[in-house]
Amino acid sequence: MTVLSVNLNKIAVLRNARGGSEPNLATAAETCIAAGCGGITVHPRPDRRHVTAEDVAMLAELTRARVEFNIEGNPFAPVRPGYPGFLELVRLAKPAQATLVPDSDGQITSDHGFDLGRDIPRLAPLVAALGDTGCRVSVFVDAGTNTGLEDARAIGVARVELYTGPYAHAFASGDYTHELARCVTTAERARAAGLDVNAGHDLDQKNLGTFRRAIPWLAEVSIGHALISEALYAALDPTVRNYLAILAQSD
Repeated sequence: MTVLSVNLNKIAVLRNARGGSEPNLATAAETCIAAGCGGITVHPRPDRRHVTAEDVAMLAELTRARVEFNIEGNPFAPVRPGYPGFLELVRLAKPAQATLVPDSDGQITSDHGFDLGRDIPRLAPLVAALGDTGCRVSVFVDAGTNTGLEDARAIGVARVELYTGPYAHAFASGDYTHELARCVTTAERARAAGLDVNAGHDLDQKNLGTFRRAIPWLAEVSIGHALISEALYAALDPTVRNYLAILAQSD
C-alpha cells in the first residue's frame, strides 16, 4: 500500500500572507489525518515563508504515534535567525523520515534532485548524523538517475524520492510516455540497489493513478500544492452554500 503524505506548506503560505493563525496548520493536519492519510510532510525553508521551526515542533507532537512525519529540506542551508538548520530541526522533532532536497534560498519550489555520483561524499556524514536521530533518510533524485544508487544505500540512505515534475508536465501535455519510463527505470534500479522509492512534485488526481500503476511498489507519495488546490475547489461549493444558509436563517 502506497502511503499518502500530505504536504501542508501551502496552508502555511496562506496563513503567513495574512498573519494570525488562519488557516490553522494544526486543524489542517487533523483533518488530513481524520481523512486517512498516512503521513504529514513539511518543507521548512530558512526564509520562513511558509512552515516555520515552531510549526515543525507543533506538528511533531501532533503526529507522534499517529502518522509518519516527514521533514524535507536542504541539509547544507546555513543556520540563521528563526532557522536552526535542517539537522537540528530533525534532532528536535524526531520525525519518521528526513528527506534531503538540494534547493537554494531563491527557489520558489524544488526543481531538481541530488547528483548522487557527485554528492555522495558530502552527503555521507549528514546521512550518518540523521540516522543517529532514529529517522529514515530519503534523498530527492531526478528521474533518469542511474548512478550512485548503490553508494547511497551504502552510506545509510533508505529511500529515494523521485522528482516527478517533468512527468506531471508531460502528462498535462498528453505525451508522457518518455518521462514515465524514466521514472520507472530509476525506480527499478533503486529497488535493485536495496532502496525503497517515494515520489513527489506536481502529482495530482489526474496523473497519480497512471504513475502508481507503473510503479506498483511505490512506498510513498508526498503531495501538497495540487491537493490543497483541488481541496479549495471541492469545498468552495458547500462552503458558499453554508454561508447562504446562515444568512437565510437569519432573515
